[in-house]
Amino acid sequence: MAFPVQRLRRLRSGEPIRRLVRETQLAPSQFILPLFVCPGEGVRREIGSMPGHAQLSIDNVVPECEECLALGLGGVILFGIPEHKDEMASGAYADDGITQRAVRAIKKAHPKLLVMTDVCNCEYTSHGHCGFIKDGDVDNDITLEWLAKTAVSHARAGADVVAPSDMMDGRVAAIRKGLDAAGFSNTPILSYAAKYSSVFYSPFRDAAESAPQFGDRRSYQMDPTNSREAMREIELDLEEGADMIMVKPALAYLDIIHEARRRFDVPIGAYHVSGEYSMVMAAVEKGWLDLERTMFEVLTSIRRAGADFILTYFSKIAADLLP
Repeated sequence: MAFPVQRLRRLRSGEPIRRLVRETQLAPSQFILPLFVCPGEGVRREIGSMPGHAQLSIDNVVPECEECLALGLGGVILFGIPEHKDEMASGAYADDGITQRAVRAIKKAHPKLLVMTDVCNCEYTSHGHCGFIKDGDVDNDITLEWLAKTAVSHARAGADVVAPSDMMDGRVAAIRKGLDAAGFSNTPILSYAAKYSSVFYSPFRDAAESAPQFGDRRSYQMDPTNSREAMREIELDLEEGADMIMVKPALAYLDIIHEARRRFDVPIGAYHVSGEYSMVMAAVEKGWLDLERTMFEVLTSIRRAGADFILTYFSKIAADLLP
């Protein structure tokens, strides 16, 4: 029986040829590192459920950002942990809030580093929900006012990109209107357009101290069973003025990333979230998985699905290992 002329293994025979024909490439510039900023000085509080990550005071965040620049990362995204919380999330939009002060310090020290900010309220509310509570649920329209004020305060502090993660209806339009009215028409919006109500956020809620004190977030974050709805969310956010969109989580929602890439010709980010990171790290600690190979396989799958950039806790490790 004649052997076929086409032998696909010819292009897998060694690393040089595999590298030459590789379809999906990873680069440090595609990675965004999430950072958790807390009050105080000299603070580096390790996060038990997220090995290798810590809550950092501003004086420790600044040198962390210097490392990010040296590694060639695409940027950082900041999550603030305020000293005090209240029902009105006042720390989220205060000009002297923890995130605002961190942005100023980072941009003063490292003006060339891209700084994104998470625009939400859950870290700042005493109840841990993402907006104003009315009749036991988050009131959508009052929350929009908070989000717009927060985005403007971040832009005023020097943020390069604002990223609303609250999943309120109409938030992108409210933020765009607020930014434009305040003179920040050139500040881009990266919308968490398809953010699912996921179990994979649990370690993040330890890190950001943002677990809801009652109920859950399923009335505003997306049901994990729905994919067509995600496309509607993305389309609406783009119509409202989003410049980039994000899918969150990433690894459990590769189909959503792929479908978004097929439909929308805009930059797409994917958040490789805390639970997805921590699962790998736990298996590595047990000796069940190899860190480098697992990490790059995971990140490659997210890029292959269609993400242009990845928010990942692996950012520094991956960038350091890439050739």
